[in-house]
Amino acid sequence: MMSMATSQSLQSPFSITSTISSSQFRRTNPLLGHFSFKAAVCPSGLFAKENSSRTARRHRAGFKRRSSTALQCTASHGPTGSTGALTPELKATLDKFITSNKVVLFMKGTKDFPQCGFSNTVVQVLKSLNVPFETFNILENETLRQGLKQYSSWPTFPQLYIDGEFFGGCDITIEAYKSGELQELLERAICS
Repeated sequence: MMSMATSQSLQSPFSITSTISSSQFRRTNPLLGHFSFKAAVCPSGLFAKENSSRTARRHRAGFKRRSSTALQCTASHGPTGSTGALTPELKATLDKFITSNKVVLFMKGTKDFPQCGFSNTVVQVLKSLNVPFETFNILENETLRQGLKQYSSWPTFPQLYIDGEFFGGCDITIEAYKSGELQELLERAICS
């Protein structure tokens, strides 16, 4: 006969949700003053913080979301398998994608499911301004991710492009939003 302690230890994989406090799922965004989710749920019921490599690997491994864009990386790995080279093909692909959209955000995750707090902040800023924008999940393609760092001469993500020009990352976007510069630039870009 199974003891009560043993039967209680055999829990459903989803029962962990009741033991995690709500403060682990949300944090106040000081810029916009609202809550956003900070954890990911996978079918096994395990939770990972959004900045963990497990979440990114799980997202790439079998739970990919299709990007709303049709950007495909046609660059191949170099002879040693390195992914850092910005090939002419990749540069042409990036040029075409960035210039064909008024506002583009290269980010970790998607606008519906950001995988990084910085990416989430930029998404929320753009959404608060009611600006139509395209995103590309850099976690889906390591070659593109490394090539984009060279393309923009900017080592971190997210990367915001407005009217075909690199604008900046999260900090620059927040600063420009607070000063009103971002709104003016976006209005000019959308109206042109």
